[in-house]
Amino acid sequence: MKIIHTADWHLGQSFYEFERTSEHKAFLTWLQRQLKETEADVLLIAGDVFDTPNPSAAAQKMLYDFLCTITRTNPQLQIIITAGNHDSGARLEAPSPLLESFNITIRGTVHRTASGDIDYDNLIIPLSDEACCLAVPYLRQGDYPAAESYPEGIKALYTSLIAIARQKYSTIIAMGHLHASGSILSTGDNSERPVIGGLDSVDISAVAEDISYVALGHLHKSQRVSNKDNVRYSGSPLPMSFSERCNSQSITLVTIEENTTATRKIIFDTPAKLLSIPDEPLLLPQVLEAIEKLPKGDIGPSSPYLEIRVLINGPEPTMRHQIETALEGRAVRLTRIEAVSQRGESSLAAPLTYDELKKIDPMSLANDYFCRHYNQEEMPLTMRDMMLQVIREIENERDHNE
Repeated sequence: MKIIHTADWHLGQSFYEFERTSEHKAFLTWLQRQLKETEADVLLIAGDVFDTPNPSAAAQKMLYDFLCTITRTNPQLQIIITAGNHDSGARLEAPSPLLESFNITIRGTVHRTASGDIDYDNLIIPLSDEACCLAVPYLRQGDYPAAESYPEGIKALYTSLIAIARQKYSTIIAMGHLHASGSILSTGDNSERPVIGGLDSVDISAVAEDISYVALGHLHKSQRVSNKDNVRYSGSPLPMSFSERCNSQSITLVTIEENTTATRKIIFDTPAKLLSIPDEPLLLPQVLEAIEKLPKGDIGPSSPYLEIRVLINGPEPTMRHQIETALEGRAVRLTRIEAVSQRGESSLAAPLTYDELKKIDPMSLANDYFCRHYNQEEMPLTMRDMMLQVIREIENERDHNE
């Protein structure tokens, strides 16, 4: 069995004020080719298909055009899609009755039986007589069995699922959209939304010992988890922030044969690169010298996105004008100018965009306010637990109302 594992597409995302339709289309065209060349049997998309719970019509059309094409060119392909924290699970599931006729299964929410229990069978998707996939979407408050904490509830759900699946299937693949303990976060990337103190990190490897592969989404860096080859993040096909500019973008090819699982990364060469100059913040004259070395030409869909970092001693009222003038005729797209004082303080030379504002982690914001207001190093654990529960309840209510 050959499986392609991918996640975190974030269709419809804008990078600062620049929309990324051409980049996403390039990835989907490349993915179509990989599915054909590898002769994949299964495609797993582990969450964050869209960038927002209410994606644009254009972003939805991009997804369904892709699904239409690959089911036509790869009639043997089975596709399983789960929702991530950026998706509306109910919206993603809505076309399921139609898509199931094309061998496409979507699991956006955790369903309940008539008695109110978790419908575990709905999350177990047959791949063959001997193999199945545990299609687990991003889990919110109330989606998992009662437990002392969020991680313990997630582990309990997977443990129950595996026990039920093991009664019928010898080969088990699992999907998840979560922050697994033992994984590497992108430094300073709020889009991955880690909770202060790692309260939401799940020791998924503890329940993965006896299954063939765990296909994870949520973190954008392609990686093994806790050095286990069978527990992986595929990573995002496009970098989502400048903190990810050094990541290699990829999908994962998983080959399961008899009792062995082999994995291989397939690198996607992104059409638009992320460029940050200088490597370390420098004074404005030195920054202007660095700009002179940038390539000349017209700006197009594949022109690099540019971040500029300037070291300042005090107010620089003409800084933006000087930088924009120096960039005239350069084949780059300026996204932001970061001004760093010689005391190490950082500020953006422009107000936060709507996309940047959306990515601020509420838990990080609450902890920062508490520490500043009460002159403490960190919010108490009991308070963090309560804040985490409130955040998850609000997210759950928001998704229910969409």
